[in-house]
Parts: sequence; structure tokens; C-alpha cells
Amino acid sequence: MTALEGPLPAIPASAGALIFDRTGRLLILKPVYKSGWTIPGGVMEAGGETPWQACRREVREECGLTVDRGRLACVDFRPPRRGKPGGMRFLFDCGPLPEEDLAAIVLQREEISRHRFEPVPAALDLLRKPIRRRVRAALAAGGSCYLENGRPIPGVECLFRGPGSSASSRDRDAASPPAPSPPDRARGPARRG
Repeated sequence: MTALEGPLPAIPASAGALIFDRTGRLLILKPVYKSGWTIPGGVMEAGGETPWQACRREVREECGLTVDRGRLACVDFRPPRRGKPGGMRFLFDCGPLPEEDLAAIVLQREEISRHRFEPVPAALDLLRKPIRRRVRAALAAGGSCYLENGRPIPGVECLFRGPGSSASSRDRDAASPPAPSPPDRARGPARRG
């Protein structure tokens, strides 16, 4: 095929960050423009911003933190719904940040009213439902995973922790995978050498 037929899809994309303290508690933010809690992140800017660039920019804008490394935890396709365009959601596990950095969080008051660090199960209870599903699935996966509407898709391998991992037996339920224990979080994302 030499020419594209029909219009190209216009799919919004956003990127978010999983940021932890040294004990494995997850950073969550309370936005002023919607109910519930969220994680740092937002919409990719037009003009060629990459998902990783958007993640880093949004973290810096929303809470004044600099993330220099991360691991792609998942890509989640959100289908369109009435009045909502859906889109692609990229989630990066940025691991634990130094305590001195976390103590210096500065919120973007136009968008974020407060922040807190919560153990993962408590954080999941507070997160808005679509983000909760995405974060839960991403944390339970042994590597990067593809999701649709926050759920693994039959036929697409999403490597969930299995027997022999340091996660507890409750972490093996792929239908509702909970987050890893704090010792797993302390390792942070995979490093490249």
C-alpha cells in the first residue's frame, strides 16, 4: 500500500508515574478539577512529546520532583465512551525517590490541592477506578504489560508474578492483582548497565 486511505486516528495519549518512598508507600495526588485521588501525570503535548517526556514534565509540574529513570510498567488503551475520547495511557514505574527529594515536594496549586504517601493497598482504595485498575495490574506484572481499560487481554501475555516470586500468594490473582509488598518496591525499576 503506497497511500493511506481515510483519516488517521486521533487518539489522545497521557503518561503517569508511580513514585514511592523508601518504605514502598505510593505518592498520590488530590486534583482540584475532579473527584478522587490520582498519581502524577497528564496529557502528552502535541508536537512530538514522547510518553517518557510527558511523564517527566507532568511530575515536575504537578509536584516539583525530577524523575531521571523509570520502567514502562504498562500501556493501557481506554476505549472511547459517550463524551470521552478514550486514548492511550502510558504508566512508568519510577521506583523510590530519595527522602530529601520527597520532603521538598511543591504542588501545582492550580491543579493539585494535596498529596500523601500511602501503602499500596490503601492508595488503591483512594485512586479513581480507571487509574486503580491500571496501577493494580501494572504493579502485579513482572514486566511491562498491555491493558485495555485497565485489564489484561486474553491472548496478550502480561507477565504476572508467579510461584517463586517474593510476592505473596494473594498477588498471583491475575483477575484482580494486588500490588507487591514494600521489599519488592525498594528495588525500584530495572536498571540498565
